Amino acid sequence: MTAAVFFGCTFIAFGPAIALFLFTIAREPLRVIFLIAGAFFWLVSLLLSSLVWFISVQISNKDSAVQQKGLLIFGVVLSVLLQETFRFAYYKLLKKANEGLLTLSQEETMPISIRQLAYVSGLGFGFMSGAFSVVNILADSVGPGTIGIHGDSQHYFLSSAFMTMAIILLHMFWGVVFFDACEKQQWWAVAAVVISHLVVSCLTFQNPEYVASLVPTYVILFLMGIWAFYSAGGSLRNLKLCLTCKDKDFLLANHRPR
Repeated sequence: MTAAVFFGCTFIAFGPAIALFLFTIAREPLRVIFLIAGAFFWLVSLLLSSLVWFISVQISNKDSAVQQKGLLIFGVVLSVLLQETFRFAYYKLLKKANEGLLTLSQEETMPISIRQLAYVSGLGFGFMSGAFSVVNILADSVGPGTIGIHGDSQHYFLSSAFMTMAIILLHMFWGVVFFDACEKQQWWAVAAVVISHLVVSCLTFQNPEYVASLVPTYVILFLMGIWAFYSAGGSLRNLKLCLTCKDKDFLLANHRPR
C-alpha cells in the first residue's frame, strides 16, 4: 500500500511536468540547458530566503508561538519575493544570452524565442519548486506508519501531490506571463504575477483544511493558464487547429522563433 501511495503521488505531482519536458524540451539541448539554469536560479533564491529565515529564527524568542508563526509568514513572503526577483534577473540574463546567440548564429532569427524561454525557464522553476515541496513527503509515504491513525486527515499525501502539481504548472504559467509583461513593459501584469504567487503560497496556511487551499489554488491555476495561453500568442482558432493536429507550427516542438 505504501508503494502505491508513493508512486501514485509521485506521478500526480510530476506526471504533467515530465510529459511536457519529454515532448517539448528533451529533444532540444538548448532548451534543456535553459531549463537547468532556471532551476538553478530558483535554488539560489531558496538558499537566500532560507538563510535569512534561519538567522531570524535564531535571534528570535523560540518560546513565543506568536513570534514563530509571524516568522513563518515572513519566511513565505520573503521566499516568494526573492523567487520573483530571481525570475526577473533570469529574464535579463536570457535577453543578453539570446542576443549573444543571435550574434554567433548564421541565421537572421534568434535560435530560441523569448516565448520559448519563458516557458522553459518557468518549467525549470516549477520542477525545482515541486521537488523541494514534496520530496520529504514522498519519502515519508513509503512508511513505516499509517497516515490518519490518530484522527488526522488521510488525504495528506494526495492533497500534497495535487498542490505540488498546481505549483509546478503555475510556475510555468507565471514565467510566460512574467516574461511577456517584461517585454511589453506592462508592470501591472508583473505585479499580478507576484500577488497571485503570494496568494497561492499563503493559501497553504489553510492546511489541513485542504479544500480551502486546493480549490482557490486550482481556480488561480485555471485563470493563469488562460492568461499565459493568450500571452503566448494563442487564440481559440489556433487552439482548435492544435488540438486537431492541423497547425504543427503552433506546437512548441516545431515552434519557430518570431
